[in-house]
This record gives sequence, structure tokens and C-alpha cells, in this order.
Amino acid sequence: MNRLETIKTLLNEKKAENIDVIDLTSKDYIVDYVVIATTLNSKHGFALLNYLKEELKPLGEEFLRVNEDDNWTVIDLGDMFIHLMSEDYRKKYSLEDFLSQLDARA
Repeated sequence: MNRLETIKTLLNEKKAENIDVIDLTSKDYIVDYVVIATTLNSKHGFALLNYLKEELKPLGEEFLRVNEDDNWTVIDLGDMFIHLMSEDYRKKYSLEDFLSQLDARA
């Protein structure tokens, strides 16, 4: 199982919803992949973050930076961002739409 499949499986096991993996390798963006998942509530978001840390760190994954609050947690894995978002924030900020409009790499 590759990294993306592992992350998607872990999120799915803990009831994250609407898990999307966006491949940005051909786009002009700071990471190659973005994973977006909807959380059920703020406690669920914090629990997902802790679960990902517990499961991924032993596999050699390095959490370079984590920015968390009740509605939106961003995990920076270097070449990948994981966004754990409340349903309201996911609708409001529409990351999928933003990322789909990025220009291709020159």
C-alpha cells in the first residue's frame, strides 16, 4: 500500500467523511498531493490528527508542521498536505475548486 492509500485508509477507519486525494504533480503548487477529509466535529478532528501521528510516525512519516483549530487542521508532510475540515469550512473554502484552477507547471 502506498502512502496515499495508507492515509486514506486510516482516515476512513476513523470515520472521516468525503476523503479526497488531489494529485498536483503536474500543477504549480508547493506540494505534490493534497488530502482533504471532512470531520464530524472538533474533537473528531483532533482525534484524527492524533491517530495519524500514532500510525504514520512509525512508518517514517515526518510531521513537519501542524496547524490546528476547531474547524480546520492542516498537516504538512513535506510533499503533501492533509486538510481535516469541518463540513461548514469545507463548503466555505472549497479547496477542491481552488486547487483545480491552478496552472500547470511550466
